[in-house]
Amino acid sequence: MKPRICSCLLLVLAGLVFGETKIAVSGSVEWERMEINATVTMDLASAGIRLPTGRIQAEEILRGEYPYLIRPYLLSIPVDSANTLGDLLNQGVFSLKSMDSISSSAQKVPPVLTFDLAFMSARYTLSLNNLSGELIRHNQPADSMRILIPVPAIPYTGILIIADEALPVHGKHVTALTRPCLFPKVWDTDMNLIYEQSMVDPQQVQSIVRYVSPNQIFRSTPSGLEDELIRLVGSNPLRIIAQGVFGIHLTDPIIDRQDALQIVSLEDNRKLLREGRIAIVLNQQVLRIPFSAP
Repeated sequence: MKPRICSCLLLVLAGLVFGETKIAVSGSVEWERMEINATVTMDLASAGIRLPTGRIQAEEILRGEYPYLIRPYLLSIPVDSANTLGDLLNQGVFSLKSMDSISSSAQKVPPVLTFDLAFMSARYTLSLNNLSGELIRHNQPADSMRILIPVPAIPYTGILIIADEALPVHGKHVTALTRPCLFPKVWDTDMNLIYEQSMVDPQQVQSIVRYVSPNQIFRSTPSGLEDELIRLVGSNPLRIIAQGVFGIHLTDPIIDRQDALQIVSLEDNRKLLREGRIAIVLNQQVLRIPFSAP
């Protein structure tokens, strides 16, 4: 285990016990909504807190412990096909101070007591878009791939990549489900890079992709898409069936070369990359990741 991660985990473990106070955290990473939902629960008796006089003290303990308790789940968030947030922390690209600042931006539901007054819990909702926005550092979008001889193409309102089934893993004789991350790349079957986070306009885009479940593309609307999804990719998106998956964390869809040419051959379609008008359909089981400790 890398030394800096060891230090982070020690801080986390220290956060699980406030003296002899028993504090637990549970929740889930919700990639469809791009948020982390967490509930922090404290055993009041273990903290020596008596109600009603100790309520404010209990709330302060929960508020203070939350950033430490949520750290291991933030550190495990895949940033791209090769790195987690913990990796970026080790590389000096990201700091604990920045992470705790983002943690403190979480929306909080006021703490509540159980019926027997034995436990107090508080709920937090942390936006992953705030995290990805912090990691987008470029000022101008990079040029997307261009070709010498464009193919005939029509303008689309967005790009919809369907990758909800197990796909061949590039370079291996296995299949696997595509998984979400903050900054996925899109490759074609010749392994040309079609899309990555540096290609988006940082003035317009905070999240470079939206993840959706299959049921959002089989609605009774004229386009078959959920209304909220239409606001991102429009009513006439280029629908692409992914051909494979790539990356250490299996986050990058591979699309057919001919589909890629439809994107890069026309300026209107390349503009969709700059505006981040891309949605990836993933299997429901990878869109919600539950967690709990201790």
